[in-house]
Amino acid sequence: MPGPWVFIAHDPGARLRDIAAKVGVTERSAYGIVTYLVAAGYVVKDKDTDGRRNRYQVQPHLPLPGAIGRERTIGELLDVLVETKTEQPARQAPL
Repeated sequence: MPGPWVFIAHDPGARLRDIAAKVGVTERSAYGIVTYLVAAGYVVKDKDTDGRRNRYQVQPHLPLPGAIGRERTIGELLDVLVETKTEQPARQAPL
């Protein structure tokens, strides 16, 4: 299962309960994971414009934790796992 940063990258305004449900952990565990990611610098946490909800920003330039061999960045992983708005149009089947 993809890490929480995949869901955060897809929805920076996601609530902890939403992240927990998508990752398949308790809300308390999601809080611990997100707190770790923020403390380690992988995710930046800010308040939204209302000051009511947190917004998260993944730092894609950082290497994946525990990367073996050539360092892979979080951004490289997200490019594979998160749909982007600049996706190529689907290929049409040959006639």
